[in-house]
Amino acid sequence: MSNTRIIIADDQVLFAESLKTVLETRGEGLKIVELAADGKEAVRMAEIHSPDLILMDIRMPEMNGVEAVEIIKKRFPSIKVIMLTTFDDEEYIYNALNGGADGYLLKNTVPEELISSIEAAMNGLVLISPVIIKQMAQGSLKHSVPREKPDWFTELSKRELQVLKLITSGLTNSEIGEELFIADQTVKNHVSLIYNKLGTHDRLKLIRMAKPYV
Repeated sequence: MSNTRIIIADDQVLFAESLKTVLETRGEGLKIVELAADGKEAVRMAEIHSPDLILMDIRMPEMNGVEAVEIIKKRFPSIKVIMLTTFDDEEYIYNALNGGADGYLLKNTVPEELISSIEAAMNGLVLISPVIIKQMAQGSLKHSVPREKPDWFTELSKRELQVLKLITSGLTNSEIGEELFIADQTVKNHVSLIYNKLGTHDRLKLIRMAKPYV
């Protein structure tokens, strides 16, 4: 990774300063160009600095992170925004992702995973903490009412249906491999095919689409 310019938007100054140090020390090519203390500042700094990516908290004074990401993605759609917060409430998650966020991670994410997530987001992937995916898969989504099976359902192989069912249960690729006794790369291949057949590369959207049918 090289020359990735980042804004950190968080009203906890100590956390923001510590995160800046960690990312610039451990992340190759990561440069923190500004710290914003609230959503309004994040929007203003996005306009001034045109960063590649913003790490955005949810609850902040003046303007919260969900409102800020909606404004930023409308004005500057090329800027990636990852929500980085302590809140795993479903409403926050849905609103942030519907507002255009490119990821939703919890603040207890280890530095190496956060750096990898930044790189993945810059490559166009949507990142969501596995803990959040599992929570949502086991939460309200399981009460969805089954309907007539969609066209994509008949296109999936038996193994792909097995993998999809485990995805909707909140399992990670590694956990799916252990469950089915197959290699991680094989799981990735099945997941890629499933994404293509369902027309999405967003794991949370995939769960929402498939949960009523598997």
